[in-house]
Amino acid sequence: MGVHGVMHRRIRLMCLLVSVWFLSILPGGVHAAVPPFEALLQSSDADLLLEWGKQHQYGVRVQQSIDRAIQLYCVAARLGHTEAQFRLGEIYSRRLAGKQDEVLAASWLLKASAGNSKPAKQMLARWDLSTASFPTEPDCILREQMVARTLPAARPAVASAQPAAKPVKATKPGIVGRHPRRAEIAAMVEQLAPSYRLDPELVLAVIQVESNFNPNAVSPKQAQGLMQLIPATAKRFGVVDPYDPQQNLHGGMAYLRWLIDHFDGDLKLALAGYNAGEGAVKRHGGVPPFAETQAYVKRVAQVLGVSEDGLGAHGASLGISRGRSTGTGVKGSGKADTDWETRFFETGVSG
Repeated sequence: MGVHGVMHRRIRLMCLLVSVWFLSILPGGVHAAVPPFEALLQSSDADLLLEWGKQHQYGVRVQQSIDRAIQLYCVAARLGHTEAQFRLGEIYSRRLAGKQDEVLAASWLLKASAGNSKPAKQMLARWDLSTASFPTEPDCILREQMVARTLPAARPAVASAQPAAKPVKATKPGIVGRHPRRAEIAAMVEQLAPSYRLDPELVLAVIQVESNFNPNAVSPKQAQGLMQLIPATAKRFGVVDPYDPQQNLHGGMAYLRWLIDHFDGDLKLALAGYNAGEGAVKRHGGVPPFAETQAYVKRVAQVLGVSEDGLGAHGASLGISRGRSTGTGVKGSGKADTDWETRFFETGVSG
């Protein structure tokens, strides 16, 4: 390639990078344009790479593509971004790229853990890492090249002599279920809910009404698992196996958090949307006139020990703010319309 060809290529690349930077500083209302994918891969802005990686992973403003998400996370991870390293580990550990490679997942999680990522440390605790070696610079493998590898489970810690734990008591009436796995599921909810800025009691109430804590529950409409995710919702929030309790909880909590933010903190509308879909709530300007949905909202309120009208006060007790009214009976989302990340993802995932 001649000198002129090299210069032309450099100028073109510089223009692409400037376009990415310019788009990144535009206000949310204008920031709807999608920068060229090739230009993003050349960026040295790890936060920007992470943001667009999330959007490609979940299909926000772009076509959903796990391969493109991996590539963007990979560049950010190699720039030292702890959350990008964690998200790569999560993708490989949850079969989001088609197969589960726990060795590759642990390699990325070890890097995130070195950056003090609490979620990475929690995920690593499930495996016995003494049986494998892990590269200091892991690869970024796309779907077609994935191979399945597993790690042995961590050995249970030797219990020291301690007084027997007291039974966990529900803090509100009606929330304790009878399903044999209820205690195990409740412990998982207590651990995961804060990451989604959700009250564990609210999540437990939804689970009780949806599935009565049965991870294998299936509805006539093919809603599946603990939080009864239909296939489209499971795919939307990255759930590969809806019968896996942890995956189902992640997907259900992400959707519930999204609905709460979407309806600007109106818990009653969020619950109605969880049952009937956010589109039905918008069309009817409030809780849809469906017997099933109205009964659903009432049952969740009863499990929480409040009235339907008391759901608003319960939402306020969670620190959920309400937005301006649109005049349609549905709360306007205000700034949340442009703050897409807080409406789709948990905060502080990098610990």
